[in-house]
Amino acid sequence: MKKQRSSLKIIPLGGIGEVGKNMTVIEYENDIIVIDSGLLFPREDMLGVDYVIPDTTYLEKNKDKVRALIITHGHEDHIGAIPYIIDKLNVPIYGTKLTLALIEAKLEEYNVRCELNNIEAGSKIKFGCFGVEAIKVSHSIDGALGFAITTPVGLIVHTGDFKIDYTPIDGKIMDLNRLGELGNKGVLALLSDSTNAENPGFTCSEKIVGETFDSFFKLATGRIIVATFASNVYRLQQVADAAKTYNRKVCLVGRSMLKIANIAQNLGYLDIDDDLFVSVDDIHKIPDKQLLILTTGSQGETMSGLVRMAAGEHPKIMIKKGDMVIISSTPIPGNERYVSDVINMLYRKGALVLNESRADVHVSGHACQEELKLIIALTKPKFFIPVHGEYRHLFSHAAIAKKLGIPEKNIFIPEIGKVIEINRKFATLGASVPSGGVLIDGLGIGDVGNAVLRDRRVLSQDGLLIVIATVSKETGQLVSSPEIISRGFVYT
Repeated sequence: MKKQRSSLKIIPLGGIGEVGKNMTVIEYENDIIVIDSGLLFPREDMLGVDYVIPDTTYLEKNKDKVRALIITHGHEDHIGAIPYIIDKLNVPIYGTKLTLALIEAKLEEYNVRCELNNIEAGSKIKFGCFGVEAIKVSHSIDGALGFAITTPVGLIVHTGDFKIDYTPIDGKIMDLNRLGELGNKGVLALLSDSTNAENPGFTCSEKIVGETFDSFFKLATGRIIVATFASNVYRLQQVADAAKTYNRKVCLVGRSMLKIANIAQNLGYLDIDDDLFVSVDDIHKIPDKQLLILTTGSQGETMSGLVRMAAGEHPKIMIKKGDMVIISSTPIPGNERYVSDVINMLYRKGALVLNESRADVHVSGHACQEELKLIIALTKPKFFIPVHGEYRHLFSHAAIAKKLGIPEKNIFIPEIGKVIEINRKFATLGASVPSGGVLIDGLGIGDVGNAVLRDRRVLSQDGLLIVIATVSKETGQLVSSPEIISRGFVYT
């Protein structure tokens, strides 16, 4: 009798119903590969929490099966959890040159070591029963990959974060041809980025941002301050190019900005002459009309360069009248209020603020509806699994797939920890595995739980009352009147 094949298991441990902590497990019998290991920035009600990372209990229990951690690209929501989990799994990591350099910098910071292996678009690697091919995709960081995974039951395609940019900054267009070839061979399941699934049309090219910078730099008469993600190397290059055109020196502000710019320059991803840079200690020597400050803080992060400048707390730079501040990013869901607060502070200081709502100073790194349709049309998957996004994004993406002819029974909107089992003929939702978020608070990993958060919320909402009483050990009587201290409410 013919042996019954096992089912392939696809298990999302993060990145579903949220934008962050991306991690997807692909498992077949005795082999597991893991795609990405990211973090999530905490919600407003997670008081005192620095980051949230995926719960890797399932992987730790099955670590003898885990063959590799393969990384799509170097953004924090895809690599940020690695220093916290890699010791527990002790597996090699695979990624492109820039991705590995960013991971290595994080590992050094946390004094963690592991095996790092460079792959590029077109690389093919064998991990147990899996064959993995890296595919070039366009995103807002260099070295972004999707993966075509050959399994015993069929071919799985994971797009990673992507958009289709026909005029990318690096001149390397997403490998649509290879995706079409894979589609003709037969794709069993497609896992595709859903972040912009609600947005019609196409995502604009990065080149539009460069043109916008040029037009505004031409008009600026004072200092220009640009806030963006430090990891958006393409944006850093565009800003530097515009600064050079208009005879401005560039000052980098923020630890992550300095670190990533240095890494990218050493690897050849940033082409900026050293004499274009000026240190923050020397900016007072540069006339305002010849200075550009490139900083972190585009998400309103409390300790970032831009926020400290806006609040008047930066030791070297203060916002002043005549400054042009360009916020070159889209707020991550949940950060909108923080960004709005920063913009208000900047206006109070007399700055002119430009963000994506007023000008094309930022374009998304994620595909809109027409691009998502193209990927589905090229790969022609039997099963479709939307990933990377909040639930409304996943549902919108599923609706797109249905319109393109994929039967509703073959579309699976995943849940974190819920196993999707697939074989050549059918797929089902299986059991659940341990999953959720592990909270990082300072040096503590997972020691802050729901009970601690609940106590913090009570303290933040209802205040605190402390009674200090000095009692005689011999008599048990009060030695003096008690001292009562209250915080957070009026005590009478």
